[in-house]
Amino acid sequence: MRGPDTVPGISQERVWFLYRAADALNGRDLESFLALCDPAIEFVSHLVKLEGGGRYRGHDGVRTWWQRVLAFSPEFRMEVEEVRALGDITIARIRAHCHDWQSDGPTEQTEWNVTKWRDREAVWWFVLLDEHEALQAAGLGK
Repeated sequence: MRGPDTVPGISQERVWFLYRAADALNGRDLESFLALCDPAIEFVSHLVKLEGGGRYRGHDGVRTWWQRVLAFSPEFRMEVEEVRALGDITIARIRAHCHDWQSDGPTEQTEWNVTKWRDREAVWWFVLLDEHEALQAAGLGK
């Protein structure tokens, strides 16, 4: 995995948090993932319709999301490909390795994670499939 020290000119701390979150998810370490989340976090995933849920709120919501994603795709993992930090917000292009429910085999897809950080915790986190949507969520698109 490429480390945050290789991303020049952006907030290294925010980028580092995102890499730590990816490592926690890939290592199935829910407690380390939750340690990066504000207790009142709002978490929104593009898989909401497939997961049968809505917006996830708080640590209990993140736990529910975590369980649903891993039940849907036990081999799910994320690879951080690019991160942009804009003050308290990071926008990351993620390569998601998951289970394709249509072909019943492994697949990869690009996702965009938009996260707002306060201190050392994520206060909201959106997982989207489109860069334009990610920019809009970050307040940069029209």
